[in-house]
Amino acid sequence: MSDVRALYQATIVDHDRHPRNHGALAGADRAATVDNPLCGDVVTIELRLTDRTIAAAGWTGRGCALARAAGSMLTVALAGLDAAAAAARLDALEALVRAAPDAPVPDDLGDLAAFAGVRGFASRRGCVLIAVRAARACLSG
Repeated sequence: MSDVRALYQATIVDHDRHPRNHGALAGADRAATVDNPLCGDVVTIELRLTDRTIAAAGWTGRGCALARAAGSMLTVALAGLDAAAAAARLDALEALVRAAPDAPVPDDLGDLAAFAGVRGFASRRGCVLIAVRAARACLSG
C-alpha cells in the first residue's frame, strides 16, 4: 500500500472512530436526512447559517465507516464557508468520487481527498455521496 493511500485510509478510520461534529446541532436552521434502504446507511446533516455562511454544521447517522466518516469530514470541511463555496466543495467531492480510479486527485480538497479510494468500487461511492446529498439538500433550503 502506498504512503498516500495509507494516509487516506487512516483519515477515514480516524473520522469513523472519532467523529467530529456528531450529534444534534443546537440552533440548526437547516436539516436534511438521506437514507439508503438497500444498505441501511442514514445520514442527517444539520446547518446553522448566518448571512448565507455556514456558522456551524453537525451530523447524525448510522451505517458503514465510509458513510459515518463522510458525515464527519463534510461538516468539518463546510463549516465557515458561504453557501456558494460550500456548493462548490460538494461538487468537487462528488466529481472526485465519480472519477476514474486513476484520475488525478485535486489538491484543494484537504482531508476529503481521502475518499479517492472509493473510485474503484462503484458500490461504495454511494456511502460517501449520501452525506453529500444531505448537505446539498440543506443548502438548497
